[in-house]
Amino acid sequence: MKILDIWNEWTSDNDFSGIISIMDEHNIIFEQCCGFRNINEKLPNNRHTAFGIASGTKLFTGLAICKLIDEGKLSLDDRVWDLLPFDLGKIPKEVNILHLLTHTSGIGDYIDEETPNSYEQLKQLYDNYPVYRWESLEYYLPMTTYLEPKFEVGSRFGYSNSGFVILGLVIEAVSHLSYQQYVVENIIKKCGLKHTGFYRSDNLPENSAYGYIYDSNTDEWRTNIFYMPVIGGADGGLFTCVDDINFLWRIVMADGLFSNDMKNTFLKQHVKMNNNQEDNRYYGLGVYIRNYENNPQYYAVGGDFGVEFFSVYFPKSQIVTSVLANTESNISSLFKQLLEKIERY
Repeated sequence: MKILDIWNEWTSDNDFSGIISIMDEHNIIFEQCCGFRNINEKLPNNRHTAFGIASGTKLFTGLAICKLIDEGKLSLDDRVWDLLPFDLGKIPKEVNILHLLTHTSGIGDYIDEETPNSYEQLKQLYDNYPVYRWESLEYYLPMTTYLEPKFEVGSRFGYSNSGFVILGLVIEAVSHLSYQQYVVENIIKKCGLKHTGFYRSDNLPENSAYGYIYDSNTDEWRTNIFYMPVIGGADGGLFTCVDDINFLWRIVMADGLFSNDMKNTFLKQHVKMNNNQEDNRYYGLGVYIRNYENNPQYYAVGGDFGVEFFSVYFPKSQIVTSVLANTESNISSLFKQLLEKIERY
């Protein structure tokens, strides 16, 4: 089945708003733009539109931490209690940077995505902590530090938003910049990304997509501004476009951001994501790894109210495949069909 056939079959069952882009080192192999970045004004999405990428931001946080390590300002063995000037409450004293980067810290998560009702938890959280106040990472601490650990430090992989918030605070403590400032200056600008940033939901720049949630009671599409922090943090909320995410992968893989040794450590399969022998997914230092027939595929993924994101780098073919959406469209089902097809391209 051709890529176009996979796309047509998937869109026949899914109402998609966003962009899919498949690029090799020199050319666009396949690309489709659909839907609107602003529904009421009928402004269409295009290949330069910036979309929220939710937890795809963790890729940038991982890169930022690795850059500080590469510069000798931090190490994977550093314990967060020794780095941060806060009372970290019930976070175990032995938790270090490696544990946080690989989701093996076991610390309590302010929004536990391992539970089936994580969306309901998040809505309740926003009732208690209004979204317009989520401007600094310190604001997250009261939501996190009182929580009991979920499991013993280092014993398994357990996806953690709180862990990456703590990493953002480490970046601030070591760099003496806000997390957002550090990422902008040392990742976004250094890589020459043109339409990537921590854009406020109440002040989106030109050609940025509002995220939309469908209200079945009123048969209307509503923006997600009351369901997302007003500005992104270390665990999610960045905006980017397909050209920028494509360029970022290529710079990282070409040793353009840090040393080759650091890149290899960043991409190493540090932890298996579950104990199922048939599951070939691993996690690096802020990046997912799928080991397909001994050919790794590196990817970042994110999803939230009115946001979906998936981007994969295929080293063998040097292809980057990205889907950025401003509605919730079950893009994971599309990627399951595309991954093996593109690996054989």
